[in-house]
Amino acid sequence: MSRIDESKKFIAVKIAVLTVSDTRSLDEDRSGQTLVDRIEKAGHVVADRKIVRDERDQIADQLRAWVADDQIDVVISTGGTGLTGRDVTVEAHRDVYEKEIVAFGTVFTLISMEKIGTSAVQSRATGGVAGGTYLFALPGSPGACKDAWDGILEKQFDYRHRPCNFVEIMTRLDEHLRRK
Repeated sequence: MSRIDESKKFIAVKIAVLTVSDTRSLDEDRSGQTLVDRIEKAGHVVADRKIVRDERDQIADQLRAWVADDQIDVVISTGGTGLTGRDVTVEAHRDVYEKEIVAFGTVFTLISMEKIGTSAVQSRATGGVAGGTYLFALPGSPGACKDAWDGILEKQFDYRHRPCNFVEIMTRLDEHLRRK
């Protein structure tokens, strides 16, 4: 089962938080703030934070800008993962992904089922990798952000987590781009 190996040193990662909303400002962004609070409490660095409208091109452009920024290891977005016509965050993420982390959505659904029952099927949480950067799209509620961080991301971004974690393979995510 999973555990923390106290003999290993903690490694802080640099995480950008993107809120997708047509109506929220930073002052009203409870989901983004939930992520910021948890990221900082875990000992990681909030490298940037922005809000963009629920527009596929704007979301994808911001994701690409952060993927190109060597000061950002991870991007977590919140909002726009539902089923309505304005919910295009998942499509924007997939426009950017080189590889999708399919099990992320599955595990998120399992965690959500414990809290909200079959309503969990309405979420399209997703994760992937592009240019050596991890990308995750979470629903736009503080509860969903807590569930994803506490249940998955906090552990996977702790280098000491065993049997494995995202941090230990981070330097190899873009090895295909370095091959000659």
